[in-house]
Amino acid sequence: MCLAVPARIIEKDGDKAVADAMGNRWEIRITLTPEVEVGDIVLIHAGYAIAKVDEDEAAKTWELFEKSAEMETEKELNHQAHEEHADKKGK
Repeated sequence: MCLAVPARIIEKDGDKAVADAMGNRWEIRITLTPEVEVGDIVLIHAGYAIAKVDEDEAAKTWELFEKSAEMETEKELNHQAHEEHADKKGK
């Protein structure tokens, strides 16, 4: 499965750019989207900006990423608590 991540262009130099998504920054190429400017939001796949997207769509995706991360953290905490409980029963 492939995934494209929305990120905001924060620097631009020719066909190279730096993009930020939720505090994560990548050096990317904008060869496929030469019209983008600093401040625009693009979808990044395999190091390339493949499309310009609007802020609302990007925000929805960022929110899903945050919820997914929260669920993963909760899952890890539940697993850890279960292991601790099993260890106590085994002693």
